[in-house]
Amino acid sequence: MDLYDVMRTTGAVRRFTDDPLPDDVLERILDNARFAPSGGNRQGVRVIVLRDRSTREALGALCVTGARRYIAQQRNGEGPWNPLQPMQVTGEQLAATDVPDELSTPLLTSAVVLVVCVDLAVVAAFDQDLDRIGMVSGASIYPFVWNVLLAARNEGFGGVLTTMAVAEETRVKALLRIPADFAVAAVLPLGRPQHQVSRLTRRPVSEFATREAFDGESL
Repeated sequence: MDLYDVMRTTGAVRRFTDDPLPDDVLERILDNARFAPSGGNRQGVRVIVLRDRSTREALGALCVTGARRYIAQQRNGEGPWNPLQPMQVTGEQLAATDVPDELSTPLLTSAVVLVVCVDLAVVAAFDQDLDRIGMVSGASIYPFVWNVLLAARNEGFGGVLTTMAVAEETRVKALLRIPADFAVAAVLPLGRPQHQVSRLTRRPVSEFATREAFDGESL
């Protein structure tokens, strides 16, 4: 496929067919995704490939904590898990929030689930002393994650970048025997899409790009 076509049609896929994603195709996806940039070219990525259903069910159960708060805050008119706006949902409201079973469906119906981790011993977090949520170290892992999704699209497969499980990272690490110095960055269900997106909708460039300053003239 043309690169720009891949970029414009790689949407979030949560509904999959029963088609398998063979190991040789998965290896090809990862083989191409590995050329993503990382800080200092240290390549601190680690991918855990999950096919066993019981492990995937356990991982899905660990997504409930993050999802419950997300749903509760959304229903309360809040920005879910927003780092600037403290949660207004009460403990009672949170406990009473049901999480639909279909939340974990992509983890069970996809052909494979990838858990993508990054070695914190090799990232450069230049924003670690700033008074805000850290973002910069993600530059050493999320380009790889996006490359996986682009490569999957090129192979006729699809997936979605999920992070709900990270709210229970300690338990995820115990489940998958992830070392302490590694962070869980993403969980990617991959498979053959039931319906392939042919066109994505995004804001025009003029709405998010400005010249010379944040409040400068639109590009």
